[in-house]
Amino acid sequence: MIGTRRAVASAAIAVLLTACGGGSSSVTLPTAGVVVSTTKKSTSTPASSTSSTTVVASTSTSRASTTSSTAPVGQQGTTTTAVPSGMALATELLATVVVQNEHSGGYSRSLFPHWLDLDRNGCSAREDVLIDESLSKAQVDPYGCKVIEGDWVSVYDGEETTTPSEFDVDHVVALKEAWDSGAWEWSPTARKLYANDLTDERTLRAVTASSNRSKSDKDPSNWLPPAASDLCRYLGDWVSIKVRWNLTMDQSEFGRIRNLLQSDCEGLLVRIPEPPPVDVPIASGDGSTAGGDSGQSGTSGDVYYANCSEARAAGAAPIRTGEPGYRTGLDRDRDGVACEG
Repeated sequence: MIGTRRAVASAAIAVLLTACGGGSSSVTLPTAGVVVSTTKKSTSTPASSTSSTTVVASTSTSRASTTSSTAPVGQQGTTTTAVPSGMALATELLATVVVQNEHSGGYSRSLFPHWLDLDRNGCSAREDVLIDESLSKAQVDPYGCKVIEGDWVSVYDGEETTTPSEFDVDHVVALKEAWDSGAWEWSPTARKLYANDLTDERTLRAVTASSNRSKSDKDPSNWLPPAASDLCRYLGDWVSIKVRWNLTMDQSEFGRIRNLLQSDCEGLLVRIPEPPPVDVPIASGDGSTAGGDSGQSGTSGDVYYANCSEARAAGAAPIRTGEPGYRTGLDRDRDGVACEG
């Protein structure tokens, strides 16, 4: 038996809750550190309950569906800020993730039945997200719950629309990425619940079709939001989803995220995710490590090359699986050797 939902998300989540003392703790952040707090969405009301992002350093508040403000790098000194109950540093959350090579093969989109009405409110998961993320009250055809009009802003690129057909609803951690990271071991019920998950607003986002196509099934080592203002929110959501659903990361994915959380998004706080609504397997596999530890320092997660030209200029090419700087984005033929020739 592969672990229950509480035994699953529990290990990482319980550790984080213990670290936070069940209340608030003190952490020293850069003066202009980025602190993101995302409130839970409600599918029963429109824009009044949409997600919000709070940047403590700038004491400003804005809707997550419009933009995530990133404060500039701090100028002087540090500020001691209490970590609210139920929150954790994104780097602490990341450290609980199992790092191992992705599973290969077997994926089919049909394995994840999506846009279902699992909460039986008469609307599919896609329509629920569109209703929830509209900045104004969405106009909905009551016969079949079809969203006709509203006001949406794509967090990935800042584009706006009033026409729902121009937006996709994106699985932030794409279905194939989820499959390769552990969902290949899930039950059909677990895959269905993940594909239609409305219990945590970070799982699904309404975004422009173009940004969704560009992102496809890529992880953050190969794709980041075009809008720089959305970088930290995106990374926080990505880590939270992976932890919640007990999904693994490969070395290049883990390394890129860690590097960004230690630089551009230093001090990022995220809401500790609750366990998923279904039993999911505990991540397993040969050579897996938690948080890239156990002698994994210096492997591919510690070095990042934007392209093969950079790798060649550094004298690192060709790069083999497990070597510093290797990532699948550089290995076009997926033979385990990047930037050859």
